[in-house]
Amino acid sequence: MKEDIKNIIKDIKEELIELSEYIYKNPELGYEEYKACDVHERLLQEHGFKVEKEYMGMETAFRAVFDSGKEGPTVAYLSEYDALPDIGHGCGHNILGTTSTGAGIALSKFLKDLGGKVVVFGTPAEETSGGKVYMTDNGAFDDIDIALMAHPAEKHYKSGASLAMDAIEFVFRGRTAHAASNPDKGINALDAAINTFNNINAMREHIRTDARVHGIIKDGGRAANIVPDLAIAQFYTRATTKTYLKELSERVKNCARGASLAAGTELEIRNYEASYDNLITNSILSDIYVKHLRDMGVKDIQEPKESFGSLDAGNVSHVCPTIHPYFAISEKEIVAHTREFAEETIKPFAYSQMVKTIGALVWTGLDVIKDKQLLDSIKAEFTKVEP
Repeated sequence: MKEDIKNIIKDIKEELIELSEYIYKNPELGYEEYKACDVHERLLQEHGFKVEKEYMGMETAFRAVFDSGKEGPTVAYLSEYDALPDIGHGCGHNILGTTSTGAGIALSKFLKDLGGKVVVFGTPAEETSGGKVYMTDNGAFDDIDIALMAHPAEKHYKSGASLAMDAIEFVFRGRTAHAASNPDKGINALDAAINTFNNINAMREHIRTDARVHGIIKDGGRAANIVPDLAIAQFYTRATTKTYLKELSERVKNCARGASLAAGTELEIRNYEASYDNLITNSILSDIYVKHLRDMGVKDIQEPKESFGSLDAGNVSHVCPTIHPYFAISEKEIVAHTREFAEETIKPFAYSQMVKTIGALVWTGLDVIKDKQLLDSIKAEFTKVEP
C-alpha cells in the first residue's frame, strides 16, 4: 500500500509544486482568493472531480467531489489559500491548500475499487472571518464522515486543540458638549469604553488561566475639547471550550453594560467577525495519521502545539471527526506570519515533507474507507466528547 501511495503522489508531485508556487507568487487576502481558487478547481477537474464553484454563495469557495459510485464513507480534505496583508503567504496557506488538494486527488485514485467518496473543500478567509464557520453553520459537513487537513509549521506536530473565540464589538453613544465650558451637558462615550477595560481587568483575577480577553479602542473621539459622543471598543474572548466561552463572553458583555450604565451612554453589542469553536481532535483518527506519518518516513513527531490561537477548523470538529496536525517545512527554527516563513514554503525540504504528509493523509482516509469498525469507533469517540 505504501508504495502504491508513493507512486501516485510522485505522479502528481510536479503539478502540486506548480500549484503551490503559483499561489505563493499571487497572494490574495480572504474572500479575494480568485486566482488561488481557480487553479485549485482546474486541477481537481483535470483529475475527475466534479466542482461546485462559488460554493454556498462565496465567490472563492468550492466543493469538489470524486464519487466512486459505490457505497462507502465520505472523506473530506480542507484546503486553505488566503494570504496575509503585506507579507503574503506567511502562514503557508499556499502549501496547506496544495497538501489537502493533493491528498484528495491521490485518494481518488483508489476509490473505484474500494467505494466511497472524497470531497475537497476550498475554504476561504481562514485568517479573518473564516469561511469554514459559514460552511459549517449551513450544513456543508453534515454528510462528511471524517475531515482532515495539515498546517505547515517549523516541525511535525500531532493534532491538538485550539481556543474557541468570540469577536465582540461595543459601540457606546453619548452626547457632545464643550469639555471646558459645558462638561455637564455632555455624556462621555469614551468614559464608558475605558471603564469597560477597567471592569474586564478587574475580572481577570476570576477567570480560568487558559482563557484570554484582549481588545482595543477603535474610536475614542476627535478632539480633547469635545466630549466624545461615540466610542467603539473591540475584543476577542477565547476559551478552551465552547461552553466556557459562552459564559466568559457574557461576563465581558456585562462589563460593558455596567460601564455604559455608569456613564449614561447607549450601548450596542455585536459580533464583528465570525466566532470560532474550539478544535476537538479525534484521538483515534489522530493516532492513525501519526502511525502512517511514521510509515512515510517521519520519525520526529512532536506532541500537540501549545497554542492559544483559534482556528475555523474548530467549527468543523464539532460536526464531524476532525484532525488538524502540523507538518514541518523547514530544517531551521522559523516563526509563522513572517516573510521568512513564506519563503520556506517553496523550498525542496518543504516539498519533501509535503509528500510525506499527503501520504499519511491518504493512508488515513484509506483505512477509514476499508474498515467499518474503525470508522464506528471514531464516530463513537466523537459523540462522547463534551463541546
